[in-house]
Amino acid sequence: MKFYRYLYVGDGVKNPQRVKWKLKRHAGVQVYVIALAPSPDQLEIYHSAYLKQKYYRHHPPIIIGIAASYEEAVDLIVKITQECVEALGNCNLKEYLKQKAKKNSDME
Repeated sequence: MKFYRYLYVGDGVKNPQRVKWKLKRHAGVQVYVIALAPSPDQLEIYHSAYLKQKYYRHHPPIIIGIAASYEEAVDLIVKITQECVEALGNCNLKEYLKQKAKKNSDME
């Protein structure tokens, strides 16, 4: 698994480091992840069990956020979209996330 540097974590996720560790090792963890869509779509929500498939071992998604429930994942996407609209004035989430990572890495 690949994780976004500034990972969004829902309030229901108690130990994000442990969840990341389990996701990387394809261990059993019951969370929803928000990932960059490989298609022209913006973001996708997956249940973590879906990522155990062999395809995702060879084509790992870039995970933007982790949530305890589907509703919490939707709330995180709403939060990302609001930040994007405030920063760019549009809803190009992929571009916003790329610029946010670049901007913050330039500051360090």
